[in-house]
Amino acid sequence: MAKSQETFSKKEKEKKRRKKKKDKMERREQRKMEKAERGKLSFEDQISYVDENGNLTSTPPDPSKKLKVKAEDIVLGVPQRIDVPMEVVRNGTVKFFNEEKGYGFITDVETKESIFVHINNVADQIRENDKVSFEIEMGPKGPNAIKVVVIPK
Repeated sequence: MAKSQETFSKKEKEKKRRKKKKDKMERREQRKMEKAERGKLSFEDQISYVDENGNLTSTPPDPSKKLKVKAEDIVLGVPQRIDVPMEVVRNGTVKFFNEEKGYGFITDVETKESIFVHINNVADQIRENDKVSFEIEMGPKGPNAIKVVVIPK
């Protein structure tokens, strides 16, 4: 008699292949069952509502919490900018100043904004870390400090 051509490893591979195919068929049947169950849900079960905070919920919103909005209050587009008057004289600290090039930057105490300063707009001689008072003027590249005066210590 001749020896069988199938070895142990061939038998194991065949078993794995059959098991994989069986698992795949079971998963397919499971998905079909889940799909059929979802189709049985009523329309009311499938509806979601949005509450007053914008969250999805399964319960309808309470009509007493409904906000009334006037059509005049709705702004389409970019809202108009309201200019808040700034203080005329501001205080700050010289963050950087280069005497050779004649410019520097002042950090505003209130807004922590960096403001450009040119040597032509300085009344006294200023150095880094000096406390100064100044006024702001809008230049072509942004705010500029003018009438800069060193605050005595």
